[in-house]
Amino acid sequence: MTETVQDTPRFDQLDLPEPVQAGIRATGFETCTPIQAQTLPIALAGHDVAGQAQTGTGKTAAFLIATFNRLLRQQPSPNRRPTDVRALILAPTRELAIQIHKDAESLGAETGLKLALAYGGTGYDSQREQLEAGADILIGTPGRIIDYFKQKVFGLKHTEVVVLDEADRMFDLGFIKDVRFLMRGCAPASERLSMLFSATLSFRVMELAYEHMNNPEKVQVEAETLTADRVRQVIYYPANDEKIPLLLGLARDLKPERAIVFVNTKHGAEKVCDWLNVNDQKAALLSGDVPQNKRSQLLEHFAAGEYTYLVATDVAARGLHIPAVTHVFNFDLPQSGEDYVHRIGRTARAGAEGDAISFGCEDSAFYLPDIESYLGERIPTASVDPARLFQDAVKPKPRPRKPRDDRRGGPRSGGGGRPGGSRPQRSGNRG
Repeated sequence: MTETVQDTPRFDQLDLPEPVQAGIRATGFETCTPIQAQTLPIALAGHDVAGQAQTGTGKTAAFLIATFNRLLRQQPSPNRRPTDVRALILAPTRELAIQIHKDAESLGAETGLKLALAYGGTGYDSQREQLEAGADILIGTPGRIIDYFKQKVFGLKHTEVVVLDEADRMFDLGFIKDVRFLMRGCAPASERLSMLFSATLSFRVMELAYEHMNNPEKVQVEAETLTADRVRQVIYYPANDEKIPLLLGLARDLKPERAIVFVNTKHGAEKVCDWLNVNDQKAALLSGDVPQNKRSQLLEHFAAGEYTYLVATDVAARGLHIPAVTHVFNFDLPQSGEDYVHRIGRTARAGAEGDAISFGCEDSAFYLPDIESYLGERIPTASVDPARLFQDAVKPKPRPRKPRDDRRGGPRSGGGGRPGGSRPQRSGNRG
């Protein structure tokens, strides 16, 4: 089905167990968002849902509330072992898994349900111990979960709920075979509640839904635009050598409370981060090769206001919920409209307002027609006022160069092939 809900029911009007209502009240939720208003009645009635929803629309709360409701109102199987999880929630990235777990802790604080979190990159032994101790709900990324599953650390035979979040991203990251493997290990689709959420309900996503779910009801909530209503968008067209002065000038004039600057390459992100820091704009760098423990600490410090700017590659475009981001800068335009929407969706969350400022420079302006075609509208333009360029910026010192690999003999420090002598473990590298 495809509908747009006009009314916005309140959570206290829903038939939910009191521990779930208590968690909703504690988090301050009162009125359902459109995706919640459409999917919750279906899921609470015990029917499977395939929902289309953009980031920041409240889908996480929707599937967590439905999961808690099911587990509290249905007794577990008498054959369930303590290490058999009752609910499995799969996310494509470790950042999204961490955020879902954090939301589950808040919403489910009064339910008495035990949570476990599993993702690659860090905490292998501690995550394993959580599962060995028994958990009702397992949240995590496919690679690490499969690792533990194959070692029989936990079981899936008695799952009562399965959630697949950002299904389209699972395809993009090459996880879909892992997802199918795990879903085949769960209880039959007719014996569990299954929920799938995706930014797009494409043919491949719906094929997955119909293969592993029990006649799911299709829900599509289409906003008037694909971007948040409260995001003010603008694009400048600087020359390449004007981009840094323009960014620093905007930083000086706008004084963002908390901003994310998106750059397309790690090298470019390092450069932008260094320019901001030497010119008294506190910035931190987030890229794909930042170790997980450092990444988590960095995000906590940014959310706490210790940095004003987070300079990031697209690793930060999806799955991160950082409150009170007032500005998003596309220092480089992304290559697709979908990536643009996900980037600017980092601001104007939970009813707040925000600004998305993009640079259409010589190297990335040619992405703009595809972005605007995807949006279905033109992005307002602004001229590059010379007075706005920060001309007296301090130039950062060059970063020390890392040793380059010898093309014939591997790293110059000795040894062949990759440093360390082996490929990184999948569960630690890809989630």
